[in-house]
Amino acid sequence: MKRSPAKKMRKMRDHRPTNPEMLNTISYLKRAGRQHQTPLWLTVASFLGKSRRTRIVLNLGQVSRLANAVDVIVVPGKVLGSGIPKEKLTVAAFKFSPRALVKIEKAGGRCIPFSRLVEENPHGTKVRLLR
Repeated sequence: MKRSPAKKMRKMRDHRPTNPEMLNTISYLKRAGRQHQTPLWLTVASFLGKSRRTRIVLNLGQVSRLANAVDVIVVPGKVLGSGIPKEKLTVAAFKFSPRALVKIEKAGGRCIPFSRLVEENPHGTKVRLLR
């Protein structure tokens, strides 16, 4: 079926994030990745820049099962509070549910934003990306 030329085509909606906090975090990670020549921060920024449907959401049980005690865990998305952390974890994520914050800190772990992780570890050594 042919479309008539008089009909206007609808523009596809842009599926980038519009949250100003998210946009600042993405630009900060891209800048840090280029400055320190660390592809990890560029990868995390690209995951954060995806559409809402493909954003990463992990439960605390999944994070603790895939984590080692010595590694810092990076989740480019949100960490939810379902599950129990097995050991002290250091988790960096864009968002944490209130329940996940309480559980991680009660187990002796740390919940940190990406900016603090980049300041503490600019080259991304011993960092594990979960997606």
